[in-house]
Amino acid sequence: MSEQNNVDKMNAGEAQRGEMGQRYLASGESVSMRLWDNEQPGEPKPEAAREYETVGYVLGGRAELHLEGEKISLTPGDSWTVPKGATHTYNILETFTAVEATSPPAEVRNRDEP
Repeated sequence: MSEQNNVDKMNAGEAQRGEMGQRYLASGESVSMRLWDNEQPGEPKPEAAREYETVGYVLGGRAELHLEGEKISLTPGDSWTVPKGATHTYNILETFTAVEATSPPAEVRNRDEP
């Protein structure tokens, strides 16, 4: 006897947007994905410390991750981790696209909003 698996499929073009411009992609009970698509250079977002861990991967563009006083350059092919509770912000230097996974899911219980 086989169990039937539930599969969530999410198309980025149809994904719900958060207040910061992120698109929420597939989400499970303990992890979710989001897309930052064509983020434009500008002033860094306010520093934040979130209730979730984040891992990300740069698809295009350039940014700086300011994490607990350290400045980390992000370019295509780079991946990074922001620990749960770590103070951080991003400074977009060149039109930026990245995929992130958060655990627990950022969009649950408004964990993702400022």
